[in-house]
Amino acid sequence: MFKQAISTSTRALRSSSRFSAQTPIFRSQFAPAPLRAVSLAPRSRWYSDQAEPAAKKEGEAAGSSETKEAEAPVGVEAELKKKLEAKEKEAIDWKDKCLRSVADFRNLQDRTSREMKSARDFAIQKFAKDLVDSVDNMDRAITMAGDKMTAMEKEGKAVDEDLKNFYEGVKMTDGIMMSTLAKHGLERFDPEGQKFNPNEHEATFMTPMPDKEDGNVFHVQQKGFKLNGRVLRAAKVGVVKNQ
Repeated sequence: MFKQAISTSTRALRSSSRFSAQTPIFRSQFAPAPLRAVSLAPRSRWYSDQAEPAAKKEGEAAGSSETKEAEAPVGVEAELKKKLEAKEKEAIDWKDKCLRSVADFRNLQDRTSREMKSARDFAIQKFAKDLVDSVDNMDRAITMAGDKMTAMEKEGKAVDEDLKNFYEGVKMTDGIMMSTLAKHGLERFDPEGQKFNPNEHEATFMTPMPDKEDGNVFHVQQKGFKLNGRVLRAAKVGVVKNQ
């Protein structure tokens, strides 16, 4: 009976082999899938309490690095802006110092120029003060000779030729001297008939005169002198005082 079972299974296998050779499509469709080797070794899982803090630290580190990267350009820009403002302030300070230095230098130039001009114009001031006394004496001689000649003419007398020559000579000398002094800035002025000016005139006396305007100079006792427009000596005058 065992032999019979074996022969039956052998015939079945042959018939199945013929069937599979004749019908390949059905073999491919109904062929069993290959078995995969499955490892039955037990797997071990490890759990650690430090895993979560480490991940947290890594996240915080990543976040801080991103924050630093984001804040880095802002910090550099602020620092550069601060340096730029400091440089601008320094430039403004230097510009102000430069302008002040230029202004001081120009003021010094102007002051030096004025002082040099003043020294040049009034270098002979002391000499001129000593010289005007001699000019006054010459002017008095001319005045006296002229008054003498006028009195002789009024009396009907002939004018002395020596007196006339003396008058003409002294007057000519006086004219040449005043012309020479005028080249150096020394000028004589006669304020008779002018309004009294306390900056140029020295009133020696006052008297009422109804026929003249009040405050006018009617008599010149001593003529004045100017050196380059500055009063070297005030003129001594008599002034009308009607009030």
